[in-house]
Amino acid sequence: MNETSRRGGLDLPTIRAAPKVLLHDHLDGGLRPRTVIELARDTGYGGLPTTDPDELGAWFRRGADRKSLVLYLEGFAHTVAVMQTPEALERVAAECAADLADDGIVYAEVRFAPELHLERGMELDEVVRAVLAGFRRGSEGRPITVRTLVTAMRTAARSLEIAELAVRFRDEGVVGFDIAGAEKGYPPTRHLDAFHLIARENFHFTIHAGEAFGLPSIWEALQWCGAERLGHGVRIVDDIEVAPDGRVALGRLAAYVRDRRIPLEMCPTSNVHSGAVASLEEHPIDLLRRLRFRVTVNTDNRLMSGVTLSSEFEALARVFGLDLAEMQWLSLNAMKSAFCSFDQRLRVINEQIKPGYARLVALASQADMLVG
Repeated sequence: MNETSRRGGLDLPTIRAAPKVLLHDHLDGGLRPRTVIELARDTGYGGLPTTDPDELGAWFRRGADRKSLVLYLEGFAHTVAVMQTPEALERVAAECAADLADDGIVYAEVRFAPELHLERGMELDEVVRAVLAGFRRGSEGRPITVRTLVTAMRTAARSLEIAELAVRFRDEGVVGFDIAGAEKGYPPTRHLDAFHLIARENFHFTIHAGEAFGLPSIWEALQWCGAERLGHGVRIVDDIEVAPDGRVALGRLAAYVRDRRIPLEMCPTSNVHSGAVASLEEHPIDLLRRLRFRVTVNTDNRLMSGVTLSSEFEALARVFGLDLAEMQWLSLNAMKSAFCSFDQRLRVINEQIKPGYARLVALASQADMLVG
């Protein structure tokens, strides 16, 4: 039996064919390099370091991999700069949906911060309408459902206004609210009014927490703000002790997160690039998976980190030995944690995810029989 068969068929073509779910992906972090260049030309933006697509993609990847969240975020100045018109936003969103579908993703929640796209006179509602139109166009005729999260910047003071915006579009494709940006010095409790509004409206929200900052960020997000999911959450590992003999002891916060099945939107490569973890081999996703936390696998910023969801799963298979059964478990974790309706979650699970993995398992079994 070859190595691919022993891993349950987890080579890259199999991973791409597997029905996957994406909960943490930033619209302004996933542009095609050529699109950035063409939009810069069309809008008169002259700040790009190069106009060669391959060189620009490499430039973004080098800029992201500097072991600092603050430095990681610097590249967004260029992508946001070219996303300042309805036409640009619709194009970027349409290409995003198409790229995700081509990667075998059947359900995605893509987030963006409308307040960053007002430099050329757009209104907040106009920004959201353009993005939603792009998602509809890009997913038309493809086996993917794309929904969006409206994000407020934690370093600004518009979170209540952005929360109201999210609620206003809840029946048109927005399924939740989020805050993002530099964590240190900007605790989520600064935005309690926004979270309370979302809760009063029986809506959904996630919070970037436990990425560049530690357990206090996670504790505040959950116990003060009431987050349903944690964006990243890698620092929950600081509340877990692993003894030399392999015994594991969970602190009270880690136990709470696991007991309550709070989803962790983990983005392995991005976490290495931003310095949240030292290397993929040291990423806590493997420990948390084995301890049966509600772990999900995500891309964060496909352009900045040079990843797809398939490449993330391929890396995890290579480093931690994931097989098809574990990949399906992670995909089901994500779909169960999605902010769309219960009926829609069931449809995707029963009509796309489970049949898709069943076909791949059958193909892997046939391959094993042939090589055996």
